[in-house]
Amino acid sequence: MSYIVGLTGGIGSGKSTIADLFSALNVPVIDADIVARKVVEKGSPLLSEIVAHFGQNILTEAGELDRAALRKLVFNDDKQKHWLNDLLHPAIRTEMQHQLAVQTAPYVIWVVPLLIENNLVEMCDRVLVVDVSPSVQLARAAKRDNHSDELIQKIMATQVSREERLKSADDVIYNEANFSDNGAHLKQQVLTLHQLYLELAEEKCNERNN
Repeated sequence: MSYIVGLTGGIGSGKSTIADLFSALNVPVIDADIVARKVVEKGSPLLSEIVAHFGQNILTEAGELDRAALRKLVFNDDKQKHWLNDLLHPAIRTEMQHQLAVQTAPYVIWVVPLLIENNLVEMCDRVLVVDVSPSVQLARAAKRDNHSDELIQKIMATQVSREERLKSADDVIYNEANFSDNGAHLKQQVLTLHQLYLELAEEKCNERNN
């Protein structure tokens, strides 16, 4: 199994942007959100269960899951959120564990928004946090998802605080919008960590073989 770097951060922090930069360096990326979409794709048993529970209104015209509509439902109802999590989390975890197990690259980036909240840190060799201020999170997420500030704040409230997230970090990428030439700054941070993770992966491989 590859060395596992868990990549996490609050909503709107820029996890996908950072993951894409690692991917450009030919590092495998396993994204929990992509896995979550896979297990509820059109025609899947889990999607049928969700429709039976919530009704046809959570489907798009194409018959796929309307994730935005479902998000609004569950974030306004803790009981429904727990029902959905109990249904999906085991399937998502199983699929992620499979994808991690078959990796052969020196290291893999494992993107999990709720890495800390769902007690998955212990599955990682190292934790990388993408850090921004709560105000930047709110502005970015509201613009990206076209959600109200109120809904974004509710989502943020379900995640650990910035302080708690940073306590769990081995490494931090700062992704504030006020950096000059932010793209180059992010790339340099990723390149530096890329070299570090290659070295750490090699050390772990040598320890395992000795």
